[in-house]
Amino acid sequence: MPWVVGPQHCSDYRSEQQCRRTSLAFYQAVRDQLPVWLLEDMRSMEALHWEEGRAATFTPSEALLYSLVHDHQPYARHLLARFSVRALEPPGPSFRCCATSAAPHLALAVRHNRLHMLRMILDTARHFGSEERQEYLDNNMCPHDVHGGKSAVHVACDLVRPECVLLLLAHGASPYVTDLAGECPLDCVLQQICKGPSNLETDVHRTLLCLGYLLLFMPKVRFQRQDELRSRAELWRTLVGEETFSWLAALSPPPLFVQAMQSLSRSVSAEQLDSLPDFLKPLDFRLQQDATL
Repeated sequence: MPWVVGPQHCSDYRSEQQCRRTSLAFYQAVRDQLPVWLLEDMRSMEALHWEEGRAATFTPSEALLYSLVHDHQPYARHLLARFSVRALEPPGPSFRCCATSAAPHLALAVRHNRLHMLRMILDTARHFGSEERQEYLDNNMCPHDVHGGKSAVHVACDLVRPECVLLLLAHGASPYVTDLAGECPLDCVLQQICKGPSNLETDVHRTLLCLGYLLLFMPKVRFQRQDELRSRAELWRTLVGEETFSWLAALSPPPLFVQAMQSLSRSVSAEQLDSLPDFLKPLDFRLQQDATL
């Protein structure tokens, strides 16, 4: 079997070259969806990687990253069930651009659109203490990351993944966290609406759905581009409708129906919220009632 390291001298195991071989073997084993028991045997006894000048075994957190990349749901489920929040700890420096950056599991799950695994991670994060959990949900990624130091909610809005936006917000992630440029997820969504769809009308639909979910969890609408929105009032009235423009521009409070739904969102789970009838879902707040799509 190519993933078995075979008998080696201790010194061989400590060599960087041998670590590269075993690290690649473990990566390929997860990619090939090998059974959980075999992956755990490899991780705990055979697979090593080079970490800060020495050979190191893969931590549950690092193994979870591989399972996210390759959508190995049974392995992710095992790691989270057995190790709980230990599987959500920051991985070693060789798995991060910056040694001090936050654990990347949430953003990685969003980037690869692993909705089921994202739900598993968020359920496991409930075992953190309240402050530690909030920090885990809202931490910005490494500034050198492809998404440039943004929170998981911000990444979900960047990639127009409304299902991920809803899951994150319903589990307590904040819609107010800003990136390095001082912009929050709402700034990102409004910028995408202003630019218009890239190709398909479904892009508009999903972007408006992201907007609806954000506003559902924002009792007070705050974002960096609010003055810019007011200065281009006619454009934004066309894009999002009169009622939503007045709300975003802080010219009027949200409609009573929206206020009621905001209260509801704080008392039900993401699954319960997603199972509401269509006419109660955020897109049907008539955010786009006067918009030209």
